[in-house]
Amino acid sequence: MTAPHLLIPFAGRSTPACTAALADLRLPNLEALLARLTLTADDTQDDTTLSPPHERVLARALDLPDADGGIPWAALQARRTGLAPVDGDWALITLCHWEVDVDDVVLGDPEAMTIDAAESDALLEAARPFFQEDGIALHASAAPGRWLACGPVLAGLPTASIDRVINGPISQWAPKGDGARTLRRLQNEMQMLLYTERVNDERTARGVPPINSFWLSGTGALPAGPAADSAADALTVIDTLRRAALHDDGAAWAEAWRALDAGPLAELLAAHSRGETVALTLCGDRAAQRFTAEKRAFGRWVKGLFGRQPASTVLGAL
Repeated sequence: MTAPHLLIPFAGRSTPACTAALADLRLPNLEALLARLTLTADDTQDDTTLSPPHERVLARALDLPDADGGIPWAALQARRTGLAPVDGDWALITLCHWEVDVDDVVLGDPEAMTIDAAESDALLEAARPFFQEDGIALHASAAPGRWLACGPVLAGLPTASIDRVINGPISQWAPKGDGARTLRRLQNEMQMLLYTERVNDERTARGVPPINSFWLSGTGALPAGPAADSAADALTVIDTLRRAALHDDGAAWAEAWRALDAGPLAELLAAHSRGETVALTLCGDRAAQRFTAEKRAFGRWVKGLFGRQPASTVLGAL
């Protein structure tokens, strides 16, 4: 039986509303776990990395390359989808809405756009010839509004996770590698194409944001060797904090944290109390910290049990 291990992305968030919500956040089960567990791994970088901490943790669990901006999520999805051949350089293409702000262009949350399969397929067929001119093959994925792309221009091109970009300025995260110029031109062509598409006329008539661009992420090639898809079976990823965190909705983020504390974290604490070996990985904008049930000297155990630090201290450091 696999030991319980929870991975919680967006456990800490440095945006204004989420930071303010930490001050009054009470999470008794998380605090009890932190008092009993030991910090055994700390991956702290700055919040300008293209790959956020939770993606780095998942990549290592799957034995994938974890170079910044080079975790091959698209190639992994292509393999799982059964596309052949899956060797080569791949990317995820996420259809989205870019909104012109006062100082920059902001990428809206694609999950809030409700793109259906018919819209995604129609736009894929319209876009395919433009990508083919640059040697990029496009494939549909299981998720409407997300395509898989493969081509030489993607080789060695670091890209920012869309989790870094949503509701933020695009200029800070745009690709800057050797293939970036080709992709910028292709993006401009696609923006002009999307402006004329009937799909967007219908979306505008329904009062929903038009699809006016795409975001490229998940670039890279899979390493040679057997698949390691089962390597992350020990991880249970809980993403219930994601939406509120990305929208900097402090009240919703705090409420999601309280539900998480009363549910999965209470269960993890109970498993630990039964003598099971458990692990907890908390991820924020900068850091991923893993806590495990390491043996501790009695004095350190008592100090941890009776000298608990508030959860907000740990989460604020992420």
